[in-house]
Amino acid sequence: MPNNVEDRPGLPKKILRTIFGAPKDVHDTSIFHKLALIPLLAWIGLGADGLSSSAYGPEEAFRALGEHKYLAIFLGVATALTVLIISYAYSRIIEHFPHGGGGYMVATHTLGKKAGVVSGSALLVDYVLTITISIAACTDALFSFLPIEFHRFKILLGCVLIIMLIVLNIRGTKESISVLAPIFLVFIVTHIALLLSGILGNTGRIVPVSHEIYSSLGRDLSTIGGFGILLIFMRAYSLGGGTYTGIEAVSNGIQVMREPRVQTGKRTMVYMAASLAFTALGLFVSYLLVGVAPAEGKTLNAVLADSVFSSWPFSHPIALVTILSEGALLLVAAQTGFIDGPRVMGNMATDSWLPHRLSSLSERLTTHNGITVMGLSALMLLVYTKGSVSALVVMYAINVFLTFSLSEFGMSRFFIKNRHKEQKWKKHLPVHLTGLVLCLTILTVTVFEKFTEGGWVTLLITSVVIVFCYIIRSHYDTVKTEIDKFDIYFKDIPITGKMNTEPLNPKNATAIQLVNNFNGFGVHTFLSVVRNFPHMYKNFVFVSAAVIDSGSFKGAEEVHSLEASVKDYLEKYVELARKLGFPAEYRYETGTDVVAVASDLCETVSKEFSKSTVFTGQLTFRLEKFYHRILHNETAFAIQRHLQWSGITTVILPIRVDV
Repeated sequence: MPNNVEDRPGLPKKILRTIFGAPKDVHDTSIFHKLALIPLLAWIGLGADGLSSSAYGPEEAFRALGEHKYLAIFLGVATALTVLIISYAYSRIIEHFPHGGGGYMVATHTLGKKAGVVSGSALLVDYVLTITISIAACTDALFSFLPIEFHRFKILLGCVLIIMLIVLNIRGTKESISVLAPIFLVFIVTHIALLLSGILGNTGRIVPVSHEIYSSLGRDLSTIGGFGILLIFMRAYSLGGGTYTGIEAVSNGIQVMREPRVQTGKRTMVYMAASLAFTALGLFVSYLLVGVAPAEGKTLNAVLADSVFSSWPFSHPIALVTILSEGALLLVAAQTGFIDGPRVMGNMATDSWLPHRLSSLSERLTTHNGITVMGLSALMLLVYTKGSVSALVVMYAINVFLTFSLSEFGMSRFFIKNRHKEQKWKKHLPVHLTGLVLCLTILTVTVFEKFTEGGWVTLLITSVVIVFCYIIRSHYDTVKTEIDKFDIYFKDIPITGKMNTEPLNPKNATAIQLVNNFNGFGVHTFLSVVRNFPHMYKNFVFVSAAVIDSGSFKGAEEVHSLEASVKDYLEKYVELARKLGFPAEYRYETGTDVVAVASDLCETVSKEFSKSTVFTGQLTFRLEKFYHRILHNETAFAIQRHLQWSGITTVILPIRVDV
């Protein structure tokens, strides 16, 4: 039966639809194709995080060289190679984990649940920082061209931008990326012009610079020695680790890509790796050829743009657009946190590390709860740090390389363990081992160098998240243990007797029971109805909502599998009821909101069977605590309120658990 509220939306609903968009039809067979991203859009939506790191990663590394700027050429090559190695390693992860999840899924399946929750928690903090630092850097770039008296509005603008991104992402991933695509394209065009002009326009300086590199290297070898040069190089290389942030985003976001997903993901990874490696190497070479030196109030990229475009017509506007596009790209990079963060959150919620409701989808098929949590967390962090990029960038890189290291270690362990099954293990293992060494090196140096400058804050926040995950998981495990007792007592009740094959009589009293699986919980509810209302109900109709969440929203096949599973357990309830002598049938519907779908189904069945009562079970704890409503939904009560407003009698039967 159509939902009357949806058919005649009031003013509040019209406003919400205008802001967040209309609901998506889960029964549309082409819905996954329509929502999925082609490689170009995936490159924009997921690759922007990696590419935007060129705004601060290479600069941080170049500044760390101090007087030894001649090492920039070697640093550029090393950075580009590292990008390619890590990207190649993540392409292999895409092949082995085609449903996404990235570092969390890799660590969970290759190293165990404990490593998985560490990786997942680090990723969540990292994605909140992705949003926060991207917005903070974006506002810094925008306000750098305004008088100082306007700078007090930076935090306010940052908050507005985060709220805007929350709204865009609740509307849908593809819609949000389409809106931000022009910014990405302007960045690509202007920076290709910047780097090519910086290199090709200074070819005459290649020979002098080469002589300078040779003489400076010889001088340092005679004074500080090769080991001293290596230490300086490794410090600069590690402190430029922000350059690699965002590489994992593609493997985490495979679910949003168009079929064939593996090929789309790998192609997106190629686009992202090639663009980031070219940009990072080009910046280091340009810094060296142009002779860029730090200037007060300006980034090195701004100094480079002013110098390179100085001989061009309209030089200042072109340089301005180039740097503004760099700042604006950071706004696009924040999008990665809203795409991948809620998906990691949904995977962890499915595994009971986080509240289960974080895996649910909205009627627009977006992980709205996760998007909201990520956005609000970023808002609080932005206000707490007062939008300080220098404070945020220290916090940012640590968790990235913690996740990288766990992923590379997990894949190395996987290929060693399965070397007899994996024919190409000799080809892939060296790549992951190399990536592991690089990532551990960068992680170790970053923690050592930046621990007292804010690195401890990241480690503390991540540790707190991990502790909360264990507390939540412990509660869910305890509840599951109690619920499993119902399976032992009720699920496999031996029933003998002739099965009732009579059709349902619409004139007879009918019990409509809501179920969500064939388990002891549901059987207990059914038997409670039979016991508490003897000889009253002649018919039973079992109703279920096939709820599509982030775990099942991976493709049409997963949805069909979900529906087949629902039909299977509903048939078991019908068989049980008929063996006990009751005519029985079942109804189900697919959707994202269990309350709306179940309520509509119950209304439809109650019209078919006029003398009907709706029954459902609800967990009841010995002592209600404040966090129970966060960890456990109030579905039964929400459905009861909805149906009672429609004049349908609804009874909630308590299911006691000793927790």
